Amino acid sequence: MSTTEAVDEVLPVDAIRRQFPALRRLEAGRPVAYFDGPGGTQVPGSVIGAVTDYMQAKNANRHWHYPTSAATDQLIDSARHALADLLGGAPAEIAFGANMTTLTFHVARALGRRLGEGDEIVVTELDHLANVDPWRAVASERGAAVRVVPMQPDQGTVDWGAFDALVGPRTRIVALGAASNALGTISDLGPALELARSVGATTFVDAVHAAPHTLTDARGMGCDFLVCSAYKFYGPHIGVLFGRESLVRNLDVPKVACQSDLPPERLETGTLNHEGIAGAAAAVDFLASLATGATRRARLARAFAVLHERGEALGARLWEGLTQIPGVRLYGPPPGQPRTPTVSFCVENVPSSAVARKLAYEEAIFVSHGHFYAPNVIEALGLGAEGLVRAGCACYTTREEVDRLVAGVARIAAGGRRGR
Repeated sequence: MSTTEAVDEVLPVDAIRRQFPALRRLEAGRPVAYFDGPGGTQVPGSVIGAVTDYMQAKNANRHWHYPTSAATDQLIDSARHALADLLGGAPAEIAFGANMTTLTFHVARALGRRLGEGDEIVVTELDHLANVDPWRAVASERGAAVRVVPMQPDQGTVDWGAFDALVGPRTRIVALGAASNALGTISDLGPALELARSVGATTFVDAVHAAPHTLTDARGMGCDFLVCSAYKFYGPHIGVLFGRESLVRNLDVPKVACQSDLPPERLETGTLNHEGIAGAAAAVDFLASLATGATRRARLARAFAVLHERGEALGARLWEGLTQIPGVRLYGPPPGQPRTPTVSFCVENVPSSAVARKLAYEEAIFVSHGHFYAPNVIEALGLGAEGLVRAGCACYTTREEVDRLVAGVARIAAGGRRGR
């Protein structure tokens, strides 16, 4: 299938945008351009409808003998199938939780029960703290050591040579990010996961920033656990975990005595966010609806391929536009390197918080700023507490919005130069 054929099979941006009610918002009389997707995307009407329908017509707890309870059971089962199609696993390998951070702490506590004095956990400097601090906590409790793989600040990538040197016979857990939420870097995890498996380590992948941009294949990559967040791919605020069934079945997971011992329910503590699960499944179906194909996974593959290509073009346009502005410095891999359409930058003499505020209230452009829960990245880059400005393109982003953002940053940078 050629690229042209693939593009013809995926909805154009205008048709996608019509499905997002939030895009009708005005700020100071101007349509809002949402570049805050790396912190949470907007939500299509079909997802909103799925959440509303559940609350209005199916709201109940599970495993009881009346229609709305049975409908809830069916809903959760269907959602496991949908998220399995998205993540490349089996329905029995999909668990739901409050968010990625909570799920990671939960799995870390379970895996931590196997650790002993002198065992080692490997994490990276490029990662969100949600994939670092849970491992630090269990290591401290069990007398294990945490080995931190440095990032290469000039490239915005993990130092994979250092990773190879840190993984050894005492390595019990390897926790890696598939993509950096701070810089947009996409990491090739294949060799790293293979090395981890060769020493018998359990592998945990944070795919929160990767899952909206590249179609995940948890089984194919050979990881043991993988987490993502539905609110990063057009769904509600809920976390999703892939856990290899044979491992989860024997995992010493903290749970109440009467909770099911079978995967994936043994990973799910208490009553779940049923309406959030309904929305997460609807978000997967929204993505699949953008393309044609015989199966949902096939439709997702086609949609993601084209959306990634569109995102690369938008990201490159944004990067090139910002590089032309005096006083603007960009961070992370340039276009042409493996990356998501997430571009992070600083404006000389203008704090990142002020850039974000001016863009919002003077330009009707929403971006995020700060450290994005990856302060280790900000420190490695030699930046202060203000951190970075981060702008991310989503499936509803247009070239015109990218140009608006570049023009807005140019005006702010010009003001910063005049104020010196």
